[in-house]
Amino acid sequence: MYSALRRRERRQDIVDELRQTYRVTDVIDYSNFEEEGRCLEGTGSLVLDHVNRLAYVSLSKRSASTVVRRFADDFGYEPVTFTSVGLDGQPVYHTNVMMCVGTEFALVGLSMIANQTEREQVRAHLEASGKNILELDPAQVANFAGNAIELHDREGQKLLVLSARAIPTLTEGQQKRLTQYARLVPLNLPTIEMGGGSARCMIATIHLPPI
Repeated sequence: MYSALRRRERRQDIVDELRQTYRVTDVIDYSNFEEEGRCLEGTGSLVLDHVNRLAYVSLSKRSASTVVRRFADDFGYEPVTFTSVGLDGQPVYHTNVMMCVGTEFALVGLSMIANQTEREQVRAHLEASGKNILELDPAQVANFAGNAIELHDREGQKLLVLSARAIPTLTEGQQKRLTQYARLVPLNLPTIEMGGGSARCMIATIHLPPI
């Protein structure tokens, strides 16, 4: 973690609890990179397409290219790196603020990627992997439209969990397209949004096989 205070939040008991239910064969610790000032903040830094083994990363002080490459080698992902800039003119601090990859679609602030080559690289990877792209503008991203996550309910229906703040910023056409892929589940999240995060930041998915 970039913030020294956040590093205190690591909890071995959570790993131990996962071992009781899921098959954990190895635990890979990247915390030694922090001593070099290089960080990779989990699914904040990494927007993963698990099916196509693609790892999208907006590089910043919280997402170092060196650690991205290490992750990609360890877990067998192809890294797709770029730099994106927010309304404040600063690099977007987490990739999952401006990008969400679902089964059939991707929400992404392509216009925030200033470098045309990087922007087209992201677009090309999304299209090649069969994603229908819904482009977000910086104002929509600022209202957490990109900080969403696709889940499913017990019946297998796909859900898109996102901030209630995002809904009124999406155009009627965007909302109509999204509902073709998932049922929208907007949540009021004022507390976490004061700190710059939203729905995606609150949810961790588990991709381990059960015991």
